Amino acid sequence: MAHSSRRDCPELPDFSLLKRLARDQLIYLLEQLPGKKDLFIEADLMSPLDRIANVSILKQHEVDKLYKVEYKPVVSTSDQLCFLIRPRIQTVKWICDVANADKAVGRFRRYKIIFTPQKFFACEAVLEEQGIFGEVTTDEWSFYLLPLDEDIISLELPEFFRDNFLAGDQRWVRTAGSALHLLHSLYGPFSKVYGIGRCSKMAYESWREQVEQGEQRAQQAEIGKVFLIDRDVDFVTPLCSQVVYEGLVDDIFRIKCGCVEFGPDVTSSDKSLKVMLNSQDKVFNEIRNEHFSNVFGFLSQKARNLQTAYDKRRVMDIKQMKTFVSEELKGLKQEHRLLSLHIGASESIMKKKTKQDFQELLKTEHSLLEGFEIRESISFLEEHISRQVSMMESLRLLCLLSITENGLLPKDYRSLKAQYLQSYGMDHLLTFANLKQLGLLVEQPTGETLTAMESKVGKLVNDKTAGKLTDAFSSLAKKSNFRALSRKLNLVPKSDEEYDLRVPRDMAYIFSGAYVPLSCKLVEQVLERDGWTGLEEVTRLLNGHEFAVTGSSGADSKSDAQRIILVMFLGGCTFSEISALRFLGRERGCKFIVVTTAITNSSRLIESLLGNRV
Repeated sequence: MAHSSRRDCPELPDFSLLKRLARDQLIYLLEQLPGKKDLFIEADLMSPLDRIANVSILKQHEVDKLYKVEYKPVVSTSDQLCFLIRPRIQTVKWICDVANADKAVGRFRRYKIIFTPQKFFACEAVLEEQGIFGEVTTDEWSFYLLPLDEDIISLELPEFFRDNFLAGDQRWVRTAGSALHLLHSLYGPFSKVYGIGRCSKMAYESWREQVEQGEQRAQQAEIGKVFLIDRDVDFVTPLCSQVVYEGLVDDIFRIKCGCVEFGPDVTSSDKSLKVMLNSQDKVFNEIRNEHFSNVFGFLSQKARNLQTAYDKRRVMDIKQMKTFVSEELKGLKQEHRLLSLHIGASESIMKKKTKQDFQELLKTEHSLLEGFEIRESISFLEEHISRQVSMMESLRLLCLLSITENGLLPKDYRSLKAQYLQSYGMDHLLTFANLKQLGLLVEQPTGETLTAMESKVGKLVNDKTAGKLTDAFSSLAKKSNFRALSRKLNLVPKSDEEYDLRVPRDMAYIFSGAYVPLSCKLVEQVLERDGWTGLEEVTRLLNGHEFAVTGSSGADSKSDAQRIILVMFLGGCTFSEISALRFLGRERGCKFIVVTTAITNSSRLIESLLGNRV
């Protein structure tokens, strides 16, 4: 059932060291405020912190009580308050209010702010403006990377996407560079670095700067090649419905920091249960990358095998029974528990995702990707909006229609926008402005057709001076190239033959054989060519900013490390893309490590761009 790996696949590095380093530094920072203290933690840091240092570890280092940052007067009676926060001005202003409220009633306390992953000058400026700069000690917890599994590492910075790509705020770029520097210092030197996208180029330059400023030491490389990619290079992939098991679990139950909460409908009890989803869960590990249509067959076979293992007890003598109880029974019970949970989760997914609405949704998506039956797809979308099936789904389909069709015809754009605002409210005017700014939902320039635009872009691609295109034209081309890219890279496989999802033949299986993710296709092509040579037209269509740099000569080109490839997504990555890269790794006899600013999906991506978002 699970895809078989090539026997010569190399071993992945041990990333638990990243956790130990983060834990040790946090403990050191807490000990800088000796004595009992109360710790205030920002809400989105609670789950990552729990993966690094749980409550008992914090208690061992004189943390008395834990509070969530809630932007209201504190109830703590401690004389020492420690704040573990992201570098956000709103949170710093709240801390200033807490300190000034204490000052107003003549109460003396010691305050310490620990910023993670780094502190920004703007935050210190707020402390100074509010008159408490000298009364608060500040520190940085360089918690850049959280290993979620043996091959997934996250910066846990979901705001990276909106801040960088929409607001143009590049403050997190250095954070990404620092994360890369940490990986290089522990698991490098890297032999080759490839990348595409403006943000990737800046993160690479930030990392190189840090490497040059630091000490160089010789060590055995554990990671060979690195590929950096911006999320805005490929918006189509995160806008497609996920149909691999792990992606569906994320879409429906929301995986948070590698952990998911299954409700009573899954656990078959009156309680919810938090479950860690990683390779340690043997049942999950075998189905996580599978197309959902294959999952029930595997789970039923697993249940039969488990029953057979239990039935062995009936023919055992006393000695065999003793061995069975001491060595096998515990493992079987654990496997049985996990199997029950995944069967429950699959049944819950089935109820939501096998309805006629979902099948029609997938059919519409596939039509948009292939460029067929566009008027029928628009009719489906209009009905979807008028029935108010789902605000997020409607926006997602609008964006997918726009990107695949190089923008909407002006009359379609105005009509669909008016219908959407009528159904879901005028406060989404700003949402449409945000989507337009990113090139996700735009109208075609008057008089421009798909063919005319492709012809214009093609002419420029062949022009030797095309590299000197202005940013203004680049932004126009960015909206107008999916069809051309799809043809050049064969992203949409020919649909004249049946695609066997039980035996996938390429990465398209993650979307039922309808589409190969552009991001993963670029990784495959660049690795095959050892650079961007032969992909000049593709990179022009993607607005350039590609690079390929040979790294340290200290890396042995024949070592296993050269078959360990780190792919860093700046702006988020989906579980579908991770499944596709795992498939590519099995095919090529290598292993991929995915580093991402955050795990994303269509809902999270669209949510981050909502105009009414606080």
